[in-house]
Amino acid sequence: MTILRTYARLWTDDLDRALPLLEQLTGEQPHLRLSFHAVGLAAIGDFLVIAGAPEERAKYADASATVVVDDLDALRATLEAAGATVTTPTTHGPTGRFLYARHADGAGVEYVEWHPELVDRLIRA
Repeated sequence: MTILRTYARLWTDDLDRALPLLEQLTGEQPHLRLSFHAVGLAAIGDFLVIAGAPEERAKYADASATVVVDDLDALRATLEAAGATVTTPTTHGPTGRFLYARHADGAGVEYVEWHPELVDRLIRA
């Protein structure tokens, strides 16, 4: 199992208002933008911006980072062997499969295994 990318999470009410400053700071345009349930998401540089009403964002606030891995099943086995607890089981989303876990030390992380075409476009390109 390999970590392919790690995103720091930023929380905002309005994605379109948040992105111009991040574009200026990173010198990049968002490389991923989508909606998931009632939140908007944009990945830019090493940030994952999560936008929406506070009560909607709160549903995803258990994780301090989003980590993209190449094998979610192997990751889950590694987490469980290390005493982590899977708090949201493997679920399918617009970018692939994901789960949420609480590490034995209390850290909460979202782990994602992207669809192969996303890995090819955003990691291997």
